Amino acid sequence: MTTTSDTAATPPTMPTTPTAPGTPGTGTGSVPRLGQGELRRRVAAHLVARPGEAFTPGEIARTLGRSSGAVANALSTLLRNGQAEQVGANPRRFRALPATVHATTTGGTAGSAEPVKAASPTHSPPASPPNSPASGPATAPPAAPTAERSFRRGETVTRPNGQAYYPRTLADLPDVAALQKLRAASIPALLYGPPGTGKTSLIEAAFPDLITVAGDGDTTVSDFIGEYTQAAGGGYEFVYGPLVTAMTEGRALLIDDATLISPKVLAVVYPAMDGRRQIIVKAHKGETITATPGFYVVAGHNPGVHGAVLTEALASRFAAQIRVSTDYDLARTLKIEPRAVRVARNLAKRQESGEIGWAPQLRELIAFQKIAGVLGPEAAVANLLGVAPEDDREVVAEVLSAVYGRAITPLSLGQQI
Repeated sequence: MTTTSDTAATPPTMPTTPTAPGTPGTGTGSVPRLGQGELRRRVAAHLVARPGEAFTPGEIARTLGRSSGAVANALSTLLRNGQAEQVGANPRRFRALPATVHATTTGGTAGSAEPVKAASPTHSPPASPPNSPASGPATAPPAAPTAERSFRRGETVTRPNGQAYYPRTLADLPDVAALQKLRAASIPALLYGPPGTGKTSLIEAAFPDLITVAGDGDTTVSDFIGEYTQAAGGGYEFVYGPLVTAMTEGRALLIDDATLISPKVLAVVYPAMDGRRQIIVKAHKGETITATPGFYVVAGHNPGVHGAVLTEALASRFAAQIRVSTDYDLARTLKIEPRAVRVARNLAKRQESGEIGWAPQLRELIAFQKIAGVLGPEAAVANLLGVAPEDDREVVAEVLSAVYGRAITPLSLGQQI
């Protein structure tokens, strides 16, 4: 079986040759490193120049003299933006759309087109690189940090999923603006607090160019850096991970549930966060990746969650550590039933005193409101008790009963109809 110059029959061991031309490293080799967004612009121009034709990442890579992994990442971004169309899955081929013309001048970093939907059984929907757990916004964000701006009280920020975020105060600033100032000053931030308090929502609202790694006990180094995957031609090609993408494109990287990730795995990010702002991809030719301006790391931590350990090494990397709790005033603004909010406030005070380990956060209160609208208020109250941990359920039942003036039991099936 024949392979191209950027694939191999088996994943190679680390070579001693210099970084290959076109890889997002130090730019060694005969082809210089491209500027921010330039590769996407060139890929888009290649597609636009050949309307109606479909190409694999490897074919475009050979024409442009770049690595097929980098071209595949550029195509994935264009695909998410609705600025390219994928035709078939084995091999993956891409062709131009009318919106691709816009990407030839912006590098695929902006656009108003909706993401492409499958038009026939042979058209595949947009997909992330096969090795990456990262999730990005539905439309391409600006690569540079969002400009600081002022916010009026009650003004909302639209998150990438279209939902509204209501800014809160942080150091006498709107929290969104405060995070943007930290990014501009290259001060990594760690947001910590119970699940459901809005940590991820705040980060998404602050950084529309966000890439997210969802951390857990199974997260590996390759989930950050990338790995070799089987190419359509039968060989292997290296597909860069979210850390490399964020570094080379100058984007914000959220490590969600960072404290669930093994410290040995997290260590791969540290050189990118300190003064070096570089990492070495040992698995791919030992190339050096240097962060471009705008690259920023922010992390989320849920204290008290089983397995979540904030090590000294991790904590020392985040100079700004911000506690995030539920905004119960926002719950009232969202017209959540006042008695449910009163219950949540009462339980939150008991949680702070150490009497119990759980209290309803904004996520549970929003769910309460939705269930009340579907099954009725009594079912919503009963469900609020049912979602409480068993160890705290007795205290939760006591508070619910006091506020609602009747005995409350968990939501359950009744007699046969």
